[in-house]
Amino acid sequence: MSSLLGLSFFVLGAICGSFTGLVAERAFTGQSWKTGRSRCNSCRAYLSAPDLVPILSWAFHRGRCRQCGSKIPFLYALYELTLGALFLCGYLYFGLTPLLAVFLLTLLPLAFIVIYDLRHTIVPLQASALFIVFAAVFAVMRDGSVQGMVVTLAFAFGTALFFFLLFALSRGRAMGLGDTPVSFGLALMAGHASLAGLLFSFWIGGVIGILILAFRRGGPRMGIEVPFVPFLAAGFLLALLTQWTPFPY
Repeated sequence: MSSLLGLSFFVLGAICGSFTGLVAERAFTGQSWKTGRSRCNSCRAYLSAPDLVPILSWAFHRGRCRQCGSKIPFLYALYELTLGALFLCGYLYFGLTPLLAVFLLTLLPLAFIVIYDLRHTIVPLQASALFIVFAAVFAVMRDGSVQGMVVTLAFAFGTALFFFLLFALSRGRAMGLGDTPVSFGLALMAGHASLAGLLFSFWIGGVIGILILAFRRGGPRMGIEVPFVPFLAAGFLLALLTQWTPFPY
C-alpha cells in the first residue's frame, strides 16, 4: 500500500510538472493556459494523448516529435521527473497529513518560478507573492507556536536581506532582485534549516556554474548569465527534506 501511494504521488507530481511547464511556456504571451491544445514548437502539429504522457512520451519517442522528428528538449522531461520526485519525497517525509497537502501546493508556484526563470531569467512578481503566501501557511502549520514562528521569520528576513544586499551592492550584477522574495519564501519553508539551505544553494550553483563554463561551446568564458533561483530551490528543499546541516546548532 505504501509503495502504491508513493508511486501515485510520483505520477501526480509528474503530471503537475507537465502542467506547470505548460503554464510557464504560455504565461505573459497572450496564450491561454486554460484552453487550447498543445502543439509541437517546430511543426505546430497538435499533440495527442501518446505525446503527452509525462516522462514516458519523451523517453518512448527518444526525445523527438512524433510528427516531424525535431528534438524535444530534455528539460521538459526533467521538469516532470523533478516535481514527481519532490512529491514522492514530500509524501515520505510528511506522510498523509494536512502539512503534506500544503507542501505540495507550495511546490506548484515555486516550480513555475523555477521554470520561468530558466526560460527567461526573470522572476514574475505575482508568482513570488503566491509562493510566499503558501510558504507562510506551511510555516505556521509546521511551527505550531509563536516562538517557532519568530525563529522562522528571523531566518526568512535575514536570508532575504542577504540577497537584497547582494543585489543592491552589486547593482544587479551579482544577483537579480527577483531572488530576494523567492529566498524569503524558501526560508519560510526551511525554517531553522535555512542556513544549510543557503550553503547548499551556493555549493550547487558553484558546481553547475563550473560545469557550464567547462563544457559550453567555444570554451570557458566569463560573463554568461545563469539564473540562480533553481539553485536556491534545490538547496533549500534539500536542507528541508534531509535536515542535514554542517552547522552545530
